Amino acid sequence: MRVKRLIVTDVDSTFLQQEVIELIADHAGTRAEVAAVTERAMRGELDFAGSLRERVATLAGVPVSALDKVRDAVELMPGAAELVAECQARGWAFGLVSGGFEEVVRPIAEGLGIRLVRANRLEVADGVLTGRTLGPVVDRAAKAATLREWAAAEGVPMAATVAVGDGANDLDMIAAAGVGVAFRAKPVVKAQAPHSVDGSLTEVLTLLDP
Repeated sequence: MRVKRLIVTDVDSTFLQQEVIELIADHAGTRAEVAAVTERAMRGELDFAGSLRERVATLAGVPVSALDKVRDAVELMPGAAELVAECQARGWAFGLVSGGFEEVVRPIAEGLGIRLVRANRLEVADGVLTGRTLGPVVDRAAKAATLREWAAAEGVPMAATVAVGDGANDLDMIAAAGVGVAFRAKPVVKAQAPHSVDGSLTEVLTLLDP
């Protein structure tokens, strides 16, 4: 009998092909500025929480209706839906943890039957984004804490957990997991992760099936 596992993946540039904040920034005319900060944060050159505040501030005034357009524009990473379906078929738990935004991530997750979701939330007033987030920031430490929390809730030992991500913000959960995977990752992440995958997310399964 297979051991029950918990697989947790990052979202932007891991489960989804795009960085959601850059798609929202398109609607604010600040994409180039936001993309430059994102790149530096993912390489580990900037504190994530500070970089998030800086990027989200540029989104002030974007109508909340733009988030519908962003959800329509995002594309799943190759193998994402197949990985989720296979985990569900095996009775494994699957979660998405994101430094991005719940308003975009949760509907995508629900469409795939994923119930474990944690992401930042955007503050809205009078139908537009304020340029601020709500609640604690989902940063590097929060991602690792979420992995442990979900593992405990699902009755999965940490040795049977899998964490997948591409940026410096994912390093703590990759280190905490029984199987840590760098996916199409920045050099700093590839250098520290025990495993690395560069093609389809379904390749994660090959690491788990001897």
